[in-house]
Amino acid sequence: MNKTRINYSLIFLSIILFGILSRKISFIPLWIGDFLYAVMIYFLVRVIFPSKKFFFIILLSLFICYCIEFLQLYQSEWIVDLRKTLFGRYVLGQGFLWSDILAYTFGIAIAFITEKSFLKYYNHESRFRIKQQK
Repeated sequence: MNKTRINYSLIFLSIILFGILSRKISFIPLWIGDFLYAVMIYFLVRVIFPSKKFFFIILLSLFICYCIEFLQLYQSEWIVDLRKTLFGRYVLGQGFLWSDILAYTFGIAIAFITEKSFLKYYNHESRFRIKQQK
């Protein structure tokens, strides 16, 4: 596994921890969990496709989040039973909300902006070190 995938994996795992904690602390609004869920999906897609263009990552992340949200409209007995489990509740959610769509969109946008800003800073620092070494 290359360094980029390791970094994205660490971010992904950290977001899972923060997302679970956000559901356990009562004064944190529920939409924060949905926001973090989208950020988590963004970095999971980054782990799987570390060298793809940002546009692909954004679209695939939004597609996954939206599909999971719209899947909540499907109420067959087997999926309702699955949603009653811890895994089903965290991964598939409980019920469709338009506010979740907004939180997902906002989360992926912030993840993209943060990553882009960090990469710009990181690339600038790397070039600065290379120039100093010459």
